[in-house]
Amino acid sequence: MSPPQDRRRFLGAALGSLLAPALPACGGDDDPAPQPSPGTIPDAQITQAIAQVDALATTLMTSSGVPGMAVAVVRGGQTVYARGFGRRLVTNPAPVDADTVFQLASVSKSVGATVVARQVGRGSIRWDTPVVQPLPWFALSDPEATQAVTVGDLYAHRSGLPDHAGDRLEDMGYDRREVLTRLRYLPVHPLGAVYEYTNFGMTAAAEAVATVAGIDWATLSEQAIYQPLGMTRTSSRHADFAARDNRALGHVRVNGNWVQGMGTMPDAQSPAGGVSSSVNDMAKWLVMLLAKGQYAGQQVVDAAALAPALDAQIQSNPPVSGRPASYYGYGFNVGTTELGLASLNHSGAFAVGAATSFTAVPSLNLAIVTLTNGYPIGVPETLNAQFFDLVQYGAIRRDWGAIFTDAFAPLLAPEGRLVGQPPPASPLPARALSTYTGTYRNDYYGPLQVTEQGGALVMTLGARPLTLPLSHWDGDVFTFTLQNENALPGTISRAEFSSDRVWLEYYDHEGLGVFVR
Repeated sequence: MSPPQDRRRFLGAALGSLLAPALPACGGDDDPAPQPSPGTIPDAQITQAIAQVDALATTLMTSSGVPGMAVAVVRGGQTVYARGFGRRLVTNPAPVDADTVFQLASVSKSVGATVVARQVGRGSIRWDTPVVQPLPWFALSDPEATQAVTVGDLYAHRSGLPDHAGDRLEDMGYDRREVLTRLRYLPVHPLGAVYEYTNFGMTAAAEAVATVAGIDWATLSEQAIYQPLGMTRTSSRHADFAARDNRALGHVRVNGNWVQGMGTMPDAQSPAGGVSSSVNDMAKWLVMLLAKGQYAGQQVVDAAALAPALDAQIQSNPPVSGRPASYYGYGFNVGTTELGLASLNHSGAFAVGAATSFTAVPSLNLAIVTLTNGYPIGVPETLNAQFFDLVQYGAIRRDWGAIFTDAFAPLLAPEGRLVGQPPPASPLPARALSTYTGTYRNDYYGPLQVTEQGGALVMTLGARPLTLPLSHWDGDVFTFTLQNENALPGTISRAEFSSDRVWLEYYDHEGLGVFVR
């Protein structure tokens, strides 16, 4: 059996490395001019950059066709710009405004990190609290790491869990507790040795924090952050998002046209991807962030407890092609701008129709957040990068649209080694279908049922469950297709039968794709 493709499917993964200082300019005529030194940015230049956001957003709406967008800018402790563009739903003229609620996807990680910091400041838990103290049922495959892994380790993606551990269990319908319980079957790296981006690793840490607080995560988030900041249109429950009248629904592009996507209900990983909010509300959160936890004269989050989240905890990308290394804090990308100014950012996305991003530069007391209801093609990242080019240099110095389009394009491709391959001209026949039927066991994914229905094989797996027809390919090799948050349209997977087992290519990312009868 061949190893699975080495792909990072989750589209909300951080893109901070693209904004690192030494990124080459695109084209020979736009090489960087001599750089002004940090601290010499004229106030008028920042004001002028803010004045150009309207035009930047309008141009991006036209060039991308994305149905809806909302943008807010925070400066000097207040919202200085907030506006919506386009439509909440492509087939409905209802407009996006600054109160329209979007799904934040992985920007939820940064928001959730401030919830944890608030609890750390109150003394109920520490960043270095081992997760098994409040969650004695949680385990990794390494017993020593199980006892040692901390809230901070999981918030910095340095727990040793493999990239996007548990995401495909969520797609199969398993709830939060079931996904977290099954993480113990995954192979792990040594604790603290590598950066591997995991939604459910972070969710485990948040669950530990909520357990100590004695309430569920969504309620804790309300009490800790949303209510004190007056974020009345923000929630960590999908039901609240679904009930909003003024909400932006997700879209994908099909044959060049934007259409409504299937949507996603991310409650299982709510701390990592389940927040919904408006730019007006996110602006309040950014004001608090830039003020080191203060808002409207009150210390909502203790500054000392927040500081480690905003500091480099692990290298997330090594230096490459003259670009320096990038780093991750606790729920934040942390780095510097081209002028050497400390910056914070995070992107979020759902393949079924959301793309979001914020960038904050504390020394300038300035931040921007951009939310869209189209799947990730780099629109919010482009706008934020253009804005901070204008802030720092008074001009846009790179073709950010092309840079981010190229960065996202591979992530939107279908998965599977048979994608685009013609069927064998003379395939070997399958054996009698009854040879393949039965129940197959897999500790991580759960049981797989293979049955014969109407002269064809069908497999059923997961908690929802998923029912997937199998098509014959060659000999004992069959194929199946699926589409969900992690399986882009056109994804095709092999199912290879042999004696008492079947290997499913799509489910073999961690080497656990074998189901035994």
